[in-house]
Amino acid sequence: MDAEQKELKDKVVAAIKTVFDPEIPVDVYELGLIYEINFFPVNNVHVLMTLTSPSCPAAEEIPGDVEKAVKQVEGINDVQVELTFDPPFTQDMMSEAAKLELGFL
Repeated sequence: MDAEQKELKDKVVAAIKTVFDPEIPVDVYELGLIYEINFFPVNNVHVLMTLTSPSCPAAEEIPGDVEKAVKQVEGINDVQVELTFDPPFTQDMMSEAAKLELGFL
């Protein structure tokens, strides 16, 4: 990954960090819901993510919010968000900051 791609990825991550699960006061990136961020030619982005549960009440909102946030990043051409439940989400996927915020540390 060259410096330009790294800078773009940092901007994409920052955009994703503006998306929160409405029931949890931690952004979806720190929660560990983002499994992969891949870039393809002409700055197309593919985000592979999960939710805290398949029955999450915000299941329809969160992936759309992630897509909208990433599309706002200057230089991004197109965004595809793919939802998966394999592997299923566990608390081990959370960052230290998320665990601290939620009182798990």
